[in-house]
This record gives sequence, C-alpha cells and structure tokens, in this order.
Amino acid sequence: MLIIAIIFPFHFQTVFSAVDGIRPSQSISDGKTLVSKEAMFEFGFFSLGNSKSRYVGIWYKNIPITIVWVANRCKPINNSSGLLTINSTGNLVLLYQNKSVAWSTSASKQAKKPLVELLDSGNLVLRDEEDKNSENYLWQSFDYPCDTLIAGMKIGRDLRTGRNLRLSAWKNWDDPCPGDFTYGLEFDQKLNTYPEFYLRKGNAKCYRSGPWNGIRFSGGVEQRPNPYFSFESVYSDDEVYYGFNLKNKSLISILAVNQTTSLRQRLTWIKADQAWKPYSNSPRDDCDKYRHCGANANCDMKENPICECLKGFKPTSPETWSLMDWSKGCVRNKPMSSLEKGKDGFIKFPGLKVPDTTHSWVNKSMNTKECRAKCLSSSSCMAYTNTDIRGQGSGCALWFGDLIDIRQFPQGGQDLFIRMPSSELGKVGDNMRVVIVVSVIGGFSGMLLLGFCFCRRGSEGKTARNIETICQHGGQEEDLELPLFNLSSIIVATENFSPYNKLGEGGFGPVYRGKLEDGQEIAVKRLSINSAQGVYELKNEVKLIAKLQHRNLVKLLGCCIQGEEKLLVYEYMPNKSLDFFIFDQKQGKLFEWSKRLQIICGIARGLLYLHQDSRLRVIHRDLKASNVLLDNDMNPKISDFGLARIFGGDQTEEQTNRVIGTYGYMAPEYAFDGLFSVKSDVFSFGILVLEIVSGKKSRGFHHQNHGVTLIGHAWKLHKEGNSIEMFDKHLREADNNVEQVLRCIHVGLLCVQQSPVDRPNMSSVVVMLGSESELPQPKPPGYFVEMDLAKGGHSSTNPESSSMNDMSISLLDAR
Repeated sequence: MLIIAIIFPFHFQTVFSAVDGIRPSQSISDGKTLVSKEAMFEFGFFSLGNSKSRYVGIWYKNIPITIVWVANRCKPINNSSGLLTINSTGNLVLLYQNKSVAWSTSASKQAKKPLVELLDSGNLVLRDEEDKNSENYLWQSFDYPCDTLIAGMKIGRDLRTGRNLRLSAWKNWDDPCPGDFTYGLEFDQKLNTYPEFYLRKGNAKCYRSGPWNGIRFSGGVEQRPNPYFSFESVYSDDEVYYGFNLKNKSLISILAVNQTTSLRQRLTWIKADQAWKPYSNSPRDDCDKYRHCGANANCDMKENPICECLKGFKPTSPETWSLMDWSKGCVRNKPMSSLEKGKDGFIKFPGLKVPDTTHSWVNKSMNTKECRAKCLSSSSCMAYTNTDIRGQGSGCALWFGDLIDIRQFPQGGQDLFIRMPSSELGKVGDNMRVVIVVSVIGGFSGMLLLGFCFCRRGSEGKTARNIETICQHGGQEEDLELPLFNLSSIIVATENFSPYNKLGEGGFGPVYRGKLEDGQEIAVKRLSINSAQGVYELKNEVKLIAKLQHRNLVKLLGCCIQGEEKLLVYEYMPNKSLDFFIFDQKQGKLFEWSKRLQIICGIARGLLYLHQDSRLRVIHRDLKASNVLLDNDMNPKISDFGLARIFGGDQTEEQTNRVIGTYGYMAPEYAFDGLFSVKSDVFSFGILVLEIVSGKKSRGFHHQNHGVTLIGHAWKLHKEGNSIEMFDKHLREADNNVEQVLRCIHVGLLCVQQSPVDRPNMSSVVVMLGSESELPQPKPPGYFVEMDLAKGGHSSTNPESSSMNDMSISLLDAR
C-alpha cells in the first residue's frame, strides 16, 4: 500500500456553504461558496501558493484540495473584491471591483428565469428554471474542460459547432492558465479516419493512444473491461467524443494532464489512505513516446534493443541505428515499385498498437476480405487492419505511406497486415515458421530442463562435471555449462556451515565463507527452508547469472541441489558488501571519495550491461547496498539475482502480483502496483548514489526529526543551492573534488524523479558521470516525506508545492 500526501498551498475563506444554486437576486462574494446537494463538489473563490490572486473554480468538497475546473484561468482577481452574479442577459459573470467583467458564461439563449446550479456530477450548469426539463442546459462547465476529466464529462469534437473539447495542463502549480501540454481526440473528418487521443507539447506529438477498435483505443491496455470503469466512445455524424463512468458510485477517479511531469494520468481516490493513487500514466515508457523508433519499426520493451525494423524492412541509416539512434526509422528491403499485381500479399503482425492513422483511410462497414481487396487495389496502400477486434468482421482501416509509431504488446493489441512483394513473402514466411518450431521445441525442453543443477557423488569442487542446461530465449537454443558441486565438498569447505564462517543473511537465506581443497575461497548461498524465496528464485538466479559475464557482476561458480539442500556457489568477495563500509562510522571515515566514485561508476556500468549490453534484458528489482559486493580492489559487483526478471516490462504491461523488495529502494510505480521496468532499477541506483555520497541509509532517514527522507533532504539542499551539505561529514573538509561530488548528487536526483519517464537510462547515466557536460534540472522526486503510516495522508492532483510533498510507503513483502 502506498500513501501519498502531496499538497500545494491553497486557501479560501468560507463564510457559508448552504446553497447549490443562485438566481438573479443572489450573488456569491469572495468567502462564500456553492455546494452540490449531496456535498460532492464545491464552487467558489480560492488562491494558489502565497499569491493573493483569486480564482473561481470547482473542487471536491470532502477530499483535500483537488481542483477540477477553473473559470478565470488566465484572469485572476487581484484581491478579495470579486463577485459572482447573474447579469441582465441571464449569464453568470465574474466581476472585478470596478464592476468590469473578468469572466462570464455564454448561454445559448436567454433564460426567462435563469438559475445557476452546481450538480453532484461536478458540472456547473446554467438553465431556465421555467423549463420543465431540468437537463436542458443553456451553458455547462463540462463543455469547457480544463486540465481534469471527471466521470460524466467528455472530450472530443462537436461536428455541428466545431467546438473542440480537450484537456490543457496548467502552466505550473501556481498558475492555472493553459500551458503547452494538451490532450484530446484528433481525426481527419474528410478522410473519415478513426479518432485517436494525442498528448501534445505545442504542436509536437508526445503520445498517441492508438485508434478506436470497437472496445478501446488500441494502445490503451488499461481500458480493458474491468469492474471499476465503463468507457464510452461515440463516433457519429454529429459528434465524436470519449468519456468514462464509474460502475461503483463510491469510487472517485479522475483523468488529468500534468505540465510538470508531462503525463496524462488517471488517479483514483483511496479513502482509507486519504490519498490519490495513480491507476495509469501516458506515456508509460520509451515505447509510448511518439515515433520513438522512427518509421516502419516496432518498439518492444521486452527486447534489447527495444527498436527493431519490421520484417521486410531495414534501417534507413545503419550507422545511426547501431548507435541506438532510431529516429530515421526503416525502409523496405524491396521498394513498393517492385510489387507485382497478383503476386504481392500480406504478412500478419499480431499484438500491436497499430500505426498513426493520420495518413489512413477508414470504412466502417467493410469486412476483412473486402478490406484486403481494397488495399490490393491501390498501388500505394501499405497495410490494413480490421478495426473491430470483437470478431464481428466490420470496419476497415488502410495505411498509405510510412507506418508510424508502432509498439508491441505482450498480450492484447491488434493484428496488422503489411503488404509485401512476393520475393519478401517467402523469406518472411520461412523465418516465421522457424520461429514457431524452435519456440515449441525450446519451450518443451525448457519445462523439463530449465535451471536444474544436479549434484553427483564423487565430483569435486572446481573440477566437477558440467551439466548442459537448455534455455530458450528469442527462438534460439543455447547450451550453458555450469560446474556442479557435491554436498560433501561444500560441507568440508564451510566446516559444516559453521557460524564462524557465516558472512551474512538475506531474503534467500544465509551466506557462508568456504575454502575448497585447491585453496580457492568461495561464498555459499544456502536456501533457507523457511525462506519466502524458494526453488524458483534459485533457478532464476542460476539461469540469469550463468548467462551474464561482466566485471561488475558477481561470478557464479556452480550450484548444488541435493535432498533439502539448495546451494549456489559464488566467488568470494573479501571486502564484504557496500553497506559494511558506507554505513559504519569507523569504516566510513576510511572510505575516501575516490573509492566511492569508483564504486558509483562500477555499479552504473554493471546496470548498463544488465539493461542493454547483455544477451538478455535483465531488471534486477532488488538493487541495494547490501547486494553490492566488493572485491580485493574495492571494485563493486552486483549480486543477488533471485528477484531479477528477464522481461523488459513497463509501468502498465509488466506487473507482478506480489511486490517483493526492500524499503527505501523501491521505485514508486513498483510500490504502487508492482509495475517495474529498467527505470525501477534506475530509481534504486539513484538511492544508492545518495547513500554513497552521504554515508546515510535511505530507509529510516529522518532529517532533524521532521520526517524528511534522504531523497527529500537532497532535493531541498539542491533547490537551495547547498547540495554539498549532503556529502559525508567525515570527508567534507578533506581535499576532495567538490565538482564530482555535486555532479553525483545531481545525477542521483535525476534518477529518483517521481515519473519513470523523466528518469535517464543507464546509458545516459554512465555518460553523465564520466563527462563535464551540463546536466538537466531534475524534477521533484518520489518519497519526499516519510509519514506515520498509521495516520495516513492526503493528496491532490498537484504533485508538489513549495512547502510540502509528502509520500511514504508500506508493503507486505519486504526484504
């Protein structure tokens, strides 16, 4: 359970809050409010931060300050003299002290008996009280969305009036005037394209939802049928819009656009925690960034690298592509001009967010067969899909020109049929058949043999027999040789697991020092019978470490499974683990800066190898000081891969039902919902950097008893321009490289930013640590303040203020 308390300064003075509507004879002065009948929402004057400027808006009545709508977004009242009243034309107006108009409604016609009401839906409406139909609104705030979409609202386009309803972020936390981030539905009415959501910064596209497919937007995996929300999308001759409703009326959820985090977020109010909990973010990862892989390429977070040309295509610029600059995208192996009528065909690419529909053509009544024929009839048609994934056979979309912004989903997604000349059909078809055969064979073999290590009597330590372990990855079979140790040799080496040889104990179990007959020193990890981690974690560690070879990763020498004993044998690290040095007062004084910097850079290189340069994309998930071992020369080696995953998941698509990790190191998105990615490891690395620099533990750090976390302390000092105070006091007065220290703190803060989208990749981190280039300014971090978990916290949609930004965490499974 994650508790967030993020408060921005907000003040209003309420003299009374007893009415839900006003008539021409009434007015609302500053200090008075309207409250909806069931006290769901409140409407009145408020200020932001320490400003005296007054705004008029709507907020939740019983939830700590969450603004959902602002009337005078760019025209604040400079004092408390503002007045809301109904004028002679029947419109609600906001007046300055001199009676000039700051803001007003624009009723479709003049009411005989105007009435302004605040509904329990959060909609402020103007209607004619004499109209028997109380839902005939002459004006409503729902038609003028700001940065927040609430249940019952809609965003889209009224094709009769041309009105475009979209969300626009605030400029900043103190200014609700529209910023340059917008979120709305877009489509080409002339080409009859399907609507898609776009998050834009100015005119530039940042994120695309994928087109509507009959059930959801193809890139919106969070919109799959669920017990909480129902989604509504209307595409008619009069209007195109999207909205959501709540199946449980006691549930409160909003969708907001955030200028600071550059995200579209869905937040759900958790009453028990008195906090807003993120349900989904967009963009979620690098594959969600618009055109991240360029044209005619597929982005897949499970792969390394994540960008790959579609089959039948090749990099436009092989040189830049090899440097992981994918912006130029891919081109066909054979140009479209090589298509031969009657001989070309299509290759099916399943499970995709289909391409940007800007250059597409749509027919809602065509079936799949007709759609295919239509594409074949045009020499410039690149691809087609059935736009209704419910299997009803209706709906056709055709693409012309490059295929832009495709991503792969592990489940769900749509089938895309890409046109190929006959010469390419044979090549791609053969390859696909090979993949299928190898996958089946490899998967069956893997079930039988994956990760098992057998102990054989008579074999001795280092010269033990090898076992052939078959692992299937990416449609290929690999033979991995791993030395085996028999139990008797391990017992002799560790003196029967003597307490005197015990090096420590983790979530897996105790670790013992030992010496083999040939004199080689080893470390033996012994699975505890009562450990929450078991054979699966042991197999996972064997499988991963056997494939990974890097100077900053601990080396696995072998394994043994015999009876109840399950053992892993590693190279011995004489200098124990990192936490032994940095958190110990005596050892910390001797741990000079040059060694600390060497360790920071070594951990960064090890993570870079795991995330990018190894044969597998590995997410460690439990990076912490005690899992970094030090060799004779104090070189760091990342250890303990029991919780690691080969899968390159993101905050919404790779999820674990059981969050296991270590307090103080978990990234917020992992703690929220078990969502992890390479950026989760980046967050943990940032914590490690701050710990190494300061000599302080992240967990349990309470600066001056004010509850500020280590991250919060670093952030405050950074904002004050006094980051050097973070440096370990034992080394602060020594002759150290201050610029290096400050740079490491700055990089650490970049790594612990709240949003995973903002955190750098490890490749960027390594470059930043080794260069003198200017660094970007970090955004507010996660876990700013540690709160009393029993008391809970509260939240708003604003992630930070100048004074407070509280967040703490409580998890069931911690190590």
